[in-house]
Amino acid sequence: MAKGHDSAGAPTGAEAPPETPERWSAGRKTDVVLRLRKGDAIDAVSRETQVPAHELEEWRRVFLESGTHGLKKRIDPEDRELRRVQAKLGEVMMRLELAEDLLEKKGYAAELRKHGR
Repeated sequence: MAKGHDSAGAPTGAEAPPETPERWSAGRKTDVVLRLRKGDAIDAVSRETQVPAHELEEWRRVFLESGTHGLKKRIDPEDRELRRVQAKLGEVMMRLELAEDLLEKKGYAAELRKHGR
C-alpha cells in the first residue's frame, strides 16, 4: 500500500482533494464555467470539481444563454410573487373570456357590448 493512502487506496491528509460543496453557488459555477471558457480541459475540471462533464456542459450552456443569473437555482421572493400573480391573472382572464363566450351563446351579446365588452 502506498504511503499517504487509506486502505481503499484513496489519498489522505494533504494529498486529499478539497471537499466539493453539496450545493454549488452561482458564483462558484461561474468560476468553473470561466475556467472552461479559458481553455481548461473539461475532463480535468470534472475530476477536480467532482462534477460530471455533462453537468459542466449544462452550466456552460446556461451561462452562455443567460450569464450568472441563469445559474441561480433560487428565485427571488419578488420574482416568485410576480409569477404567482401573473398566473392568477391569466386564470381569471381565461375564466372571464369563457363566461363572455357563454353569455354570447345564450343571447346576451348586446348587453355585453352595452357594458363596454
